[in-house]
Amino acid sequence: MNHTTLLIVDDHTVVRKGIQMIVSTEPSIKVIGEAADGPQAFEQVKALRPDIVLMDLLMPNDGGLKAITKIKKSFPTTKIIVLTTYVDKQKVTEAMSAGADGYLLKEVDGQALLDAILHVRQGEMPLHPKAVTYLFKNEPINNAIQAETAQLTEREMDVLKLVSEGLTNKEIAHDLNLSIGTIKVHVSNILSKLQVTSRTAASVRATQSKLIPERSFAEI
Repeated sequence: MNHTTLLIVDDHTVVRKGIQMIVSTEPSIKVIGEAADGPQAFEQVKALRPDIVLMDLLMPNDGGLKAITKIKKSFPTTKIIVLTTYVDKQKVTEAMSAGADGYLLKEVDGQALLDAILHVRQGEMPLHPKAVTYLFKNEPINNAIQAETAQLTEREMDVLKLVSEGLTNKEIAHDLNLSIGTIKVHVSNILSKLQVTSRTAASVRATQSKLIPERSFAEI
């Protein structure tokens, strides 16, 4: 069996152990490590290369936002699900702009948490209902960003649609019959034009701008 490997990042031991107990009920998911703050999280991702990271936001020694940004910059294929106590517009938008692939509250029940982990592996974006509202509804896009999105080339649009489906550069290169280097250039141009720093944020921005259909997500 090919396991989905998981790293749990939270500064409370009882929370980490509770998540481990929940995950232990699903044979296809395997916890391979823990971390109690942002720097530890980065080092664990570097050493263990988990498929998915469950990330708390409020922790000592650099919180979750900095950890998400750093992890995504060095390991862009690693999926990160925020698992926190708080949900407000600023936290949600900052987390997703940093590169998070999902946003859940700690009040979520065990089965919903397991489903979210599996959804992320399938390229979906598990979100708390309030996070959906903040990201996809009534979110104004300024004129400068609208002008930049209009400048995406046809090929960049092709790449953006595949990025929004969760494909890696290698998979996109295969689908479009292009080199990985060419795809990297297109992705870089897309991030610049959309004024974002991560693939997830690009997907959200493109959805808000009506460039692509609303990305597949699961309300938790």
